[in-house]
Amino acid sequence: MAVPDPVDARLLALVAEAGRAAVHEIAARAGMDAREVASRLVALSATGLPLLVGVECDPNGLRAALAPPPPPPPQQQPWGHHPQQPVHGTPSGPYPGASGPYPVQSGPYPVHSGPYPAHPGHTGAHPPHAFPQSTPFPVQQPPQSVPFPAQPQQPVAPADPVLSTWGVPQSSSWARGDQQPATPTGPRTGKIGTTLETIGLEGEQLGIQLVEVVDPADFLFTAAGYRLQEGERAVVVHTELTNRGPIPFASLPDLYLVLITKDGRQVSKAPVSLSSRPPHRIGVNPGETAGGHTVYVLPESTDVVAVKWSARSDDEKRSLTWSTLD
Repeated sequence: MAVPDPVDARLLALVAEAGRAAVHEIAARAGMDAREVASRLVALSATGLPLLVGVECDPNGLRAALAPPPPPPPQQQPWGHHPQQPVHGTPSGPYPGASGPYPVQSGPYPVHSGPYPAHPGHTGAHPPHAFPQSTPFPVQQPPQSVPFPAQPQQPVAPADPVLSTWGVPQSSSWARGDQQPATPTGPRTGKIGTTLETIGLEGEQLGIQLVEVVDPADFLFTAAGYRLQEGERAVVVHTELTNRGPIPFASLPDLYLVLITKDGRQVSKAPVSLSSRPPHRIGVNPGETAGGHTVYVLPESTDVVAVKWSARSDDEKRSLTWSTLD
């Protein structure tokens, strides 16, 4: 399907070049906000394009953030207050001789038929001893209410370093691993043809060689079917990456490979590939060496003085630089 929006077309070209990359990496290469890039890619994936937009997280950290707070302890009831106090004993029935639908209950006091004899000092039909003296039930003391102790919140175990701990998006902490790998100690500058060593973001032991710089490379660019604008030229850089350690390198080897101009500016790679100069592929297994070519388009009058490799755009500790000057 055609993509009329030039911004969407540029994002799709970057994704096609990388094959697999994080949204913030695509945003950094495109010079756009990561939220806008994510929104555009999600919308494009819903149009039927072979595009999948994923997400990755620290499961333990999310569960800890979503865990509800511990319930508050129950309030202590006032002393002597006990709602819904159960009634002890049998329910009281009608008095002997009382009229009503209930039968006269038998008890220890006989029922007298006829009028009762009058006794001095008492009036009425019932003698004073006709009914038992009522005795109040003792008040049941409720058990003392003791508040439940607050349950201490269990500390969240730190995530396994192998699983990845993520920081704030678009910041320098957006990298895997709880511990930062050691800073490389070898030389970080060289000439064309020199192999320089560094350490990746996850501790990969890498050796990178700048094999060749073709400047200008207009004939290679036009032979692949591309066209340069007036006042532009193409440059092709050939590099090889060797993984010397046991940890796989899972990124694109030339993701942050840039040209350094005479005035100190950086030129990022163009989202194109040449059939005669194969591009890099994502991932280099331990013990393997992978090569590829990177294409740049820049003004014809711009002087290129160096080629710079970085593990991340804001990481200078692991960067390598090759001078292109004789």
